[in-house]
Amino acid sequence: MKIANCKLQIGQAKRLTRFRCLQFAICIFQLAICNALFAAEPIEADILLKGGTVFDGTNSDGKVGDVAIKGDRIVGVGKFEVKSAEWEVDCTGLVVCPGFIDLHNHSDSQIVSPKTRANVNFIMQGCTTIVTGNCGSGPVDCSEYLSKIDSAGAGTNVAHLLPQGSLRGKVLGSAQRKATADEIKQMRELADKAMRDGAFGMSTGLIYVPSSYADTTELIEIAKVVGKHGGIYASHIRGEGKDLLDSVSEAIKIGRDGGCPIHVSHFKASGQDAWGLIRPAAQLIEDARKMGLKVTADQYPYIASSTSLDATVLPTWSLAGGREKLLERLKDKEQSARIIKFVTDRVEKADDGERIRISSCAKHPKYVGRSLADIAKSEKTKPLDVTLKIIRDGGAGIVSFSMSEEDVRYAMTLPWVATASDGRAYLPSADKPHPRSYGTFPRKIGEYSVKENVLPLAAAIRSCTSLPADILGLPDRGRLAVDHFADIVVFDPKKIRDTATFDKPHQYATGIQFVFVNGEPAVKEGEATGALAGRALKRVDGK
Repeated sequence: MKIANCKLQIGQAKRLTRFRCLQFAICIFQLAICNALFAAEPIEADILLKGGTVFDGTNSDGKVGDVAIKGDRIVGVGKFEVKSAEWEVDCTGLVVCPGFIDLHNHSDSQIVSPKTRANVNFIMQGCTTIVTGNCGSGPVDCSEYLSKIDSAGAGTNVAHLLPQGSLRGKVLGSAQRKATADEIKQMRELADKAMRDGAFGMSTGLIYVPSSYADTTELIEIAKVVGKHGGIYASHIRGEGKDLLDSVSEAIKIGRDGGCPIHVSHFKASGQDAWGLIRPAAQLIEDARKMGLKVTADQYPYIASSTSLDATVLPTWSLAGGREKLLERLKDKEQSARIIKFVTDRVEKADDGERIRISSCAKHPKYVGRSLADIAKSEKTKPLDVTLKIIRDGGAGIVSFSMSEEDVRYAMTLPWVATASDGRAYLPSADKPHPRSYGTFPRKIGEYSVKENVLPLAAAIRSCTSLPADILGLPDRGRLAVDHFADIVVFDPKKIRDTATFDKPHQYATGIQFVFVNGEPAVKEGEATGALAGRALKRVDGK
């Protein structure tokens, strides 16, 4: 009896399985009919990027497919039927991805200058959007600035941050004191106007004058206005050396109390005595993120930083009131002794000037490209004396070799760290600026991802595209998706490399085959076109 029941159950199971297979087949047939009846209309495109490996910017692996552009928008991604295309580009063997977004750029004046508004050294890196107003410095009148960009065009799109240092300077000058209630009110009103005019947030440069003279409370009061409008708080934090942890904590507090997403600019541990602090600093950010705060950072993939000699070796109090006051202090016996003691310590910690290299110096152009130690040796003097001489003669731009390679590699693996240059638009000259202005993005992708495999290619691309778009709040850029703006890069993964070096920085990257900005070709077959298709971008006001 049991055997008969088993046979019966097996028979029923087989019939049920056949029935379900039949049902499945009917569903597939019905789906095929629906697809045939309701298939998307064939696409009419101005430009068809055909047969490339498409990375959409979202950390997904690349897939062979096409990308279609019509006007300034993307109208097709992946596999689709094309009715017509005026220009078809064979992308076989090439990577097609969103245009790179540089969250930290200092081209505030260059992007509105006739000489440099094409921003060629960034276009040739694959950048289609830059963010200005960083480190607390730049135009405070956002409306006027953005209008200048749109009046003549730019090589890249431009988003702007309200620079807190310039804002403070507009109200208080370079005075080293607490702001009064009335002055804070004035700064809040100017901040409100900037945010209504389209600023994406506020930046600080807390090692620079006068940004550094603002205390935490003052910064929070202005951040509250920025947060009300949905903007971010981006900070060159107060210290990137041994005080890195306290400085990251301050940035988190300002953003939290101000109601802003927090962004740490050029995340690093600077100075040999600070190497390794990048990991506990990252943990502070991770802990804040677990608590629900939006905290991110950016990084340039080099072991050297770059700024002014003054900001590197002088105490901030000595710069209050401007250079004239500095020179007066250097003549005062007591104040001069304090300044020289501070400068001596800074120079000695830089391997007695070996790690500090002059990148530009108006009064002493022969110093360009040489370290303080090398200059001192050739002039048979001390690095300290060379440093003070340059300061008295108007200062200089410098490159400082202060980070560890291990820290740099670690930071770029963090999923909330975007890629950013901290550079600016240049024309080739006798100066020797940091090569990041020419090579940041190809270096991250070509050297660290493709060659060294420090992070997967999809992750490296995301750090340059959708991640910065999300940090900034750009909903229709940073991804390859239908109806997004056609900011697109096409590069050869075997050839993409930075060629700019510290000795020869004015050299364009290789491997960037095509760049499109708002659908217009900015790079064609490896050559810049000079197009000015970039636009001033404005944040949609959160309030």
